[in-house]
Amino acid sequence: MPRKPWIFAGTATVAALAAAAFLFLQTTFPATSQAQNLPVDPAPLVAITASGVKSFGIEVADDPAERSTGLMFRETMPQDRGMLFVFENTQPASFWMKNTPLPLDLVFIGEDGRVRAVKQGEPQSEAVISPGVPVRFVLELNAGVAERTGIVAGTEIRHPAIDRAAGG
Repeated sequence: MPRKPWIFAGTATVAALAAAAFLFLQTTFPATSQAQNLPVDPAPLVAITASGVKSFGIEVADDPAERSTGLMFRETMPQDRGMLFVFENTQPASFWMKNTPLPLDLVFIGEDGRVRAVKQGEPQSEAVISPGVPVRFVLELNAGVAERTGIVAGTEIRHPAIDRAAGG
C-alpha cells in the first residue's frame, strides 16, 4: 500500500513540534533543583529610609535565566543580603514562590529608583505577586527586612544598575 504524502508530512510536523517544545522547556526551566548562587556585587545596594541609610550586599539577576531561577531552592540567606532583578525595560512584573523555601519581601522599584510597592512572598506558593504597576527592578530580601529597615513605597533605592537606568 503506497504511503500518502500528507500523512508523512503530518507526522514530521508533529515530531518537529514535539522536539521544539522539549528544547524550549529545557532552556526555560532549571534542569535541577539546585540553588543559584550568583556572586555578590562589589557595589552595595543602598536604601535611603526615614530612619537612615541601609546597605545590602546583593546578587544581581540581569539575564532571563538568572531571573527565572532567582532564589529558588535557596534554604538560607544572610539578613543583610538580597537579590536584585534587573529588567531591560519598565514593565508589568509578577513573581511566584514555587520552589522557594525562603519567606521573602519583594520590593518593586521603578526606573527612577523609587519603591513602588513592597509585597510578601509565601514559601512554595504559586500565588502571583505583583505590584499592579510597571517596574524596572525587583529586590528580594528575607521576610520582614523591608519593614525592620523602613523600606516602604517611596523609599529611594540606589545601586549602579539602578542609577544607569535612571540616567545617573
